[in-house]
Amino acid sequence: MRWVFSVTRESSMGRSAVLVGAGILLSRLAGLVRDRVFAHYFGNSAAADAFKAAIRIPNLLQNLFGEGVLSASFIPVYAGLLARKDEEDAGRVAGALATLLACGISLLVLLGVLLTPVLVDLIAPGFEGEKRELTIRLVRILFPGAGLLVLSAWCLGILNSHHRFFMAYTAPVVWNLAMIVSLLGFGGRLGQYPLAEVLAWGAVIGSLLQLAVQLPAVLRLVTRLRFSLQWAVPGVRTVVRNFVPVCIGRGVLQLSAFVDVLLASLLPTGAVAALSYAQTLYTLPLSLFGMSVSAAELPAMASALGNDREVAAHVQRRLDAGLRQIAYWVVPSAMAFLVLGDVIIAAVYQSGRFTQHDVVYVWGILAGSAVGLLASTLGRLYASTYYALRDTRTPLYYAMVHVLLATVLGYGMAIRLPPLLGIDARWGVAGLSASAGIAAWVEFALLRHTLNRRIGPTGLPLAVSLRLWTAAVVAAAAALAGKLALGPHHPILVAAVLLLPYGLIYMAITYRWGVPEAHAVVERVLPMAGRRPH
Repeated sequence: MRWVFSVTRESSMGRSAVLVGAGILLSRLAGLVRDRVFAHYFGNSAAADAFKAAIRIPNLLQNLFGEGVLSASFIPVYAGLLARKDEEDAGRVAGALATLLACGISLLVLLGVLLTPVLVDLIAPGFEGEKRELTIRLVRILFPGAGLLVLSAWCLGILNSHHRFFMAYTAPVVWNLAMIVSLLGFGGRLGQYPLAEVLAWGAVIGSLLQLAVQLPAVLRLVTRLRFSLQWAVPGVRTVVRNFVPVCIGRGVLQLSAFVDVLLASLLPTGAVAALSYAQTLYTLPLSLFGMSVSAAELPAMASALGNDREVAAHVQRRLDAGLRQIAYWVVPSAMAFLVLGDVIIAAVYQSGRFTQHDVVYVWGILAGSAVGLLASTLGRLYASTYYALRDTRTPLYYAMVHVLLATVLGYGMAIRLPPLLGIDARWGVAGLSASAGIAAWVEFALLRHTLNRRIGPTGLPLAVSLRLWTAAVVAAAAALAGKLALGPHHPILVAAVLLLPYGLIYMAITYRWGVPEAHAVVERVLPMAGRRPH
């Protein structure tokens, strides 16, 4: 009976990960369309730099108080109450947290609008004249939208706890659609600077729509929702106590992101925009595979019942399974960014003001990011495991190590290294992305080492890693040969001809070598392919 329950549970959470992944995929595809339209009208211009820098500043609120922080601090408490059938306290905790967030975010939005010039000078000191003034105007428009996205993240936490994953992760589609409509509606009639302001207003409208599409489902699920400022509810105190270190940890990581923008702003025009284009592609597998598994596993790990040994065994089993699932998809993604990055970038972005010259530039940055892609995705699952174990401090400490190392390496590789090598200063941004990847590997190693001492051995077996990387290298070599033979054609046609066989070759090799994740995929797509090997 216990075995049957375990299999059922694993199957259920596997479906949850698929739902999260499907939702994220739709959202990220909408984001890619948005960025393609953006690149068509802005390219790597000064206005593009201004908008990409501006949107990061108010997004600090979303990143500090939004999805990641609320998931780590709120979901373990709320999901635990649901597991114990305590709907009354669950509604009180959810309502009190929403009230606290609304009050706190309103104050921070007001302060952000008032202090915008100071924030812009801190984040992008290399911006001057009209470029700086445009950035200030854009930040002031965008700040209220970021506040709405924090409340949207509260909805996501509720929906995830009730295993309504798909709706939670498809909601950002409407945010992207609002921006796409703004660009298409005014892109042919306005200059770049006025268009950037229209786009900022479109982002605010999209934030409101993203919140609006989630609220009805939340209100149906939380039947005893009670909005209040009561701190006496035990669950509220726990959420706030967990919230602080996680928020600081996210703040530390955001500091790293702002350091990237700061350093990029000191490089020639186009560096900030190019970094953002590369990061959009980089975060696709990070979110699609790392976030989907982590988001599905956090409620399951947090709901584990039993003594310390039983909880540790449960967490260990789920963690190892999640690591294999993530690595199976992220390894070929990293290899594709390294070898076929120009094909991917051209298919997504090359249009209008975004030329082949820009493709090569962004490829260099994306290749640097690929260095730490696997470490970042696996590290996300390790961090979620700590949160499920009610430990929010350990990820904070290691995030601080990550930021310190990334800052030191980033300054050296972005600012100091290009002159020493005698290359164009604009290529320093590729060193910036590579330095973040190196720091991600250090953080991942620390997270794994400490957790292994706590719950026992975890991690991706060496034999599995070698099989995955070997299959990815063989598939990439075949795709590269095809690329050289194909010659110049339309970017989307080239991507279709090369990327599909690349994926099929990788999957065929891993299936032949008995990788369970490959068999699971094949059995879903081709039910007659055979049974999964044991």
